[in-house]
Amino acid sequence: MVLGGTSNTLIQSIKDHLHSCFKIKDLGSLKYFLGLEITRSNSGLMVTQRKYALDLLHDSNFLDAKPLASPTELNTHLSIQSGTLLPDVGLYRRLIGRLTYLTLTRPDVSYAVHHLSQFLHAPTDQHLNAAYRVLRYIKSCPGQGIFFPSTHSSALRAYCDTDWSSTIRAYCDSDWASCRDSRRSVTGFCIMLGDSLVSWKSKKQSTVSRSSAEAEYRAMANTCSELLWLSALLRDFNVVHSHPISLYCDSQAAVHIANNPVFHERTKHIEIDCHFVREKVQLGFLRLLHIASTDQPSDFLTKPIPVHQLHHLLRKLNVVDPHRSPCGGFYIILFFSFLVYQGLSCIALVVEEAEYTERVISVLE
Repeated sequence: MVLGGTSNTLIQSIKDHLHSCFKIKDLGSLKYFLGLEITRSNSGLMVTQRKYALDLLHDSNFLDAKPLASPTELNTHLSIQSGTLLPDVGLYRRLIGRLTYLTLTRPDVSYAVHHLSQFLHAPTDQHLNAAYRVLRYIKSCPGQGIFFPSTHSSALRAYCDTDWSSTIRAYCDSDWASCRDSRRSVTGFCIMLGDSLVSWKSKKQSTVSRSSAEAEYRAMANTCSELLWLSALLRDFNVVHSHPISLYCDSQAAVHIANNPVFHERTKHIEIDCHFVREKVQLGFLRLLHIASTDQPSDFLTKPIPVHQLHHLLRKLNVVDPHRSPCGGFYIILFFSFLVYQGLSCIALVVEEAEYTERVISVLE
């Protein structure tokens, strides 16, 4: 159980009340909770799952494996028919299940895990080898996680892209017709609260898009829905975002469609999404901006990308490994980011001490 608040006196009174009702043990400031390791300094919070990742590598006999610099291989396209069926599907399903929990603090493997989870019903040897590649990538940076700087900016930003896609800032992107089996596109988005990554997703779209602009626009609409939810959640924390949220997309066509008040015949089939996003723009909730594809942070959530570009985008999102140089839902993360922004203190009732090298301190300071 984790308690957070602006008043140590109030926190102590809650702990005393809980102790009067239950037998509890107070282990001090939050350091370890449900596999999440939290390191704090004057510059911010670092949230990782290093112990969980090392346990996963140990159980899979990959502690001595050769590390790789990226979780996916370029120009490799998996499908249901790839390879031969596995005799024991339980091995693959258990591995993907454990990798899914690791994505709580590892957006860098979100696309790979999402893609491999589509083959749970009939996994093959090629699917298993792709999952093993993710383990070899984790071997190169087991302590990689998200850094939440203790800045005082509460603006939301969003980035969207059809390959995936305040202050809130948002970035969205999409990869058009990338699924070899259904020809559906992949949406990826990530959302920043100040300089902290608080939400991201990689997901296949529910329908087939007839053009790349349509796929990008659907990614934009999905990101807008997430921003509405996050804005309502922040209002519950008494954080009101009065300025339009910047939503960055690397598709000029999608931006022009949203800003054009006239519907054309070629956009008729996506009219509902057009109305939804355009309404939020007209109400002052969103501000649509174009961003170059090379600087699109959500690009790695929609498809495999080169190693140097992956490392560049991860650094932009403050996804680092404090134990070494940077390699290359989720909403409890938003809670941690909010605590940093407000300067709150965290108290954990169940804590396990985590060992860190001196490089943790050097990165955080």
